[in-house]
Amino acid sequence: MGNNKRIEVLLWSIALPGFGQLLNGRVFKGLILISLEFLVNVQSNLNQVIISSFHGEIQQAVIETDYQWLMFYPCVYMFGMWDAYKEAGSGLLPYSYLPFVLAAFLATVGLIYSDKKLWGWYFGPVWLPMLLCFIGVGIGLYMKKKLNQHKPPASNEP
Repeated sequence: MGNNKRIEVLLWSIALPGFGQLLNGRVFKGLILISLEFLVNVQSNLNQVIISSFHGEIQQAVIETDYQWLMFYPCVYMFGMWDAYKEAGSGLLPYSYLPFVLAAFLATVGLIYSDKKLWGWYFGPVWLPMLLCFIGVGIGLYMKKKLNQHKPPASNEP
């Protein structure tokens, strides 16, 4: 697939997990991911948490969050992005999954600490996971680059 298609699929996956799969023709998988996103979103009260966070009401956002459900969100979200990206032909290089995996991991860690004061600030259940997600993407891209630079040459032996 062309580069424009890959970017389109990735951006639609960022908008909502499952949309990228629909664009790739993976309807069943797309509908499953959309269903999971809605289930986790509703059960965790995510939309209200986002509104409170954007209004600067971080303590209210923490109170509104159902962490038992929201802990699933980073993995569903990042897997949806990774899968659509891979299916569009972008995930063929070794270690292409690293930015997605590390983003999901660090966003989940961010959720765990989102009710704590860090560096003198309460970041809450939206801003701290997002911050750590971007850090995870950066670390993953760096690791992918370094690991692909140091790959041993392929052996010609059978």
